[in-house]
Amino acid sequence: METIAKTVDKMKAVLETAECLHDFSTIEKALDKMAIEITEKLSESNPIILCVMIGALIPTGHLVTRLHFPLQIDYVHATRYQGAVRSGDLHWIVEPRIELKDRTVLIVDDIMDGGLTLGSIIDYCTNAGAKNVYSAVMINKLRKREPGVNFEPDFSGLDTKDEFLVGFGLDYAQYLRNAPGIYAVAKEHQ
Repeated sequence: METIAKTVDKMKAVLETAECLHDFSTIEKALDKMAIEITEKLSESNPIILCVMIGALIPTGHLVTRLHFPLQIDYVHATRYQGAVRSGDLHWIVEPRIELKDRTVLIVDDIMDGGLTLGSIIDYCTNAGAKNVYSAVMINKLRKREPGVNFEPDFSGLDTKDEFLVGFGLDYAQYLRNAPGIYAVAKEHQ
């Protein structure tokens, strides 16, 4: 097991060698754009904003302060990673507490990658009787989606190339979510 000092040094090295793809200023502009689009579409629908934990915690917090209309906030915790750097099977940790039946739901996630996790959450909301289900992601990774994924997010902030990303909610082994930008991890740390 690594010592705390070794872990801290490793995380510093990962961030120091990463390429900044989008700085905080660019993220702020993307959030402003998303908020305008979401407001135009959902402001009269009394939506439930469903944050996908843990990655979407930071993007959701920044996004909802830009939405100036009545809404409710809840969360789900469904993950494929469970602290690893590679994806696995979907694990449901927490389901929404607010009743979704006959409601408009906006799922906010950190990233649209292969689309399996977001697709599963969309299906969950639909099966729970949501009237309308929309998705918003901070990062739309430009890559081929996984087999069976036939949708794109309704709202997205920034596009990125298909790389291992950290920052603004995205993690590296449960670290670096707090990095104030979107970074591509160097090959030696993947």
